Amino acid sequence: MLDQDALRWEALLARDPAPDCGAFLYAVTTQGVYCRPGCPSRPPLQRNVRFYADAPAAEAEGFRACKRCDPKGERAAIHAAAISAACGLIEASEATPSLATLADRAGYARHHFLRLFKEITGVTPHSYAASVRARRLQASLAAGDRVAEAVAGAGYGSESRVYGAPGRVLGMTPGAARRGGEGETIRIATATSALGPLMVGATESGVCFIGFAEDYDALEGDVRQRFPKARVEPAPEALAETVRQVVEFLEEPKAALALPLDLRGTAFQRRVWEALQAIPFGETRTYGQMAVAIGAPRAIRAVARACAQNHVSLAVPCHRVVGADGDLTGYRWGVPRKRALLAKERAGAKG
Repeated sequence: MLDQDALRWEALLARDPAPDCGAFLYAVTTQGVYCRPGCPSRPPLQRNVRFYADAPAAEAEGFRACKRCDPKGERAAIHAAAISAACGLIEASEATPSLATLADRAGYARHHFLRLFKEITGVTPHSYAASVRARRLQASLAAGDRVAEAVAGAGYGSESRVYGAPGRVLGMTPGAARRGGEGETIRIATATSALGPLMVGATESGVCFIGFAEDYDALEGDVRQRFPKARVEPAPEALAETVRQVVEFLEEPKAALALPLDLRGTAFQRRVWEALQAIPFGETRTYGQMAVAIGAPRAIRAVARACAQNHVSLAVPCHRVVGADGDLTGYRWGVPRKRALLAKERAGAKG
């Protein structure tokens, strides 16, 4: 088995920003600087490398922070504050500010600002503004405003811009959002599983809810909260096969849980959910690795929020995401159950 320094050296060569051996920094004696393992600089000679647990330890021995990878995060904090201010400007503006306006306000060249914005938020300023409009529209519709008034108030030029791409703005038509699921039927079915009470909910399009480990009233309450005006009706026979698959997966996971899904979320959330489904069975990823996978390496918090907003546990396996240090972090259905799921999946993958 490789020792700690050997593992760190391999992570350095791989430029792994979130190595399995844990967080560390490395210093280069010939240059007098210390770096993150993901530093884009040319790899140093192994004999010139020293490893440290943190920045104070490296600085205590006379090394200074690398300007390229910013190991202390000082430059990253300045960038984050500038992008946060840009997001605030978009949120406060009735019309979407131009890229030139946003970049000038932040004090960056346009191409540099665009790159930073996408790295930190996970989307372009245009997509972020579209999300802001969508939230405004959703809030107005939920308040009962007429569709035409809500569309105009949210900043859309016309209703055709919302209806022209059904499902892309709200995951449903504006009328359906305004009705809070009114006119829709959510079929539900329950069962007892290895991890406690289980409930599956489905629309005509596919499974929209998988919950477990709470009493049935609480699980049904989750469904009704998401679709407050929908008709929720028991359908044990229609969902029998789906429930059987979920129960068997919880009992003894052997493969990915593939079900027809009705996923309703923003474009960014869907990107995260698709990336979750791509995590190989029996493996885990960190939030940082997930952010890298969707092309937004700095959007770690946004990725974590998208994981938390996943309504179809197991089918969209958010339980396979862990902290940078391997910690299981939070889980909607409890960390002990997350631990049990991962243990079963690892065993199933080896079998």
